[in-house]
Amino acid sequence: QVQLVESGGGLVQPGGSLRLSCVASGSIFSINYMGWFRQAPGKQRELVATITSIGRMNYTDSVKGRFTISRDNAKNTVWLQMNSLKPEDTAVYYCTVQIRTTIGTANYWGQGTQVTISS
Repeated sequence: QVQLVESGGGLVQPGGSLRLSCVASGSIFSINYMGWFRQAPGKQRELVATITSIGRMNYTDSVKGRFTISRDNAKNTVWLQMNSLKPEDTAVYYCTVQIRTTIGTANYWGQGTQVTISS
C-alpha cells in the first residue's frame, strides 16, 4: 500500500503564491510519475502538472508559466510552486503517484488540500 501526504494549501490573494508538497511512502518499488490534479466545485478533476522519474514535465495550458513542478526521487517527494495565482485556480488539489508493480502499474491519490484564491 502507498500513502500520500499533502501539505501547503491555504487562502491567498490574487497574484500571490503557494507551494504544495506531497510525500509518498509505503510499498514503493519504482515511481513512473508524480503529479497534481485539481477539482473545483461543480467541475471534473483535471490534470495540473506531472513529472516523470527522469524529470519530464507536463503542464495544463492554464498554468504554464505560473506553476512549476519539481521532485526529489530519493525522498519520493513532489512539489508544486504556484505563482501569480488567480481566482480560477481555486480548487482542491490532489497529489497522485503512479508506481510500477510486478504486474503493471498502480495509481494512488492523496486526500487533497484546499487552495483558495480570493481577495
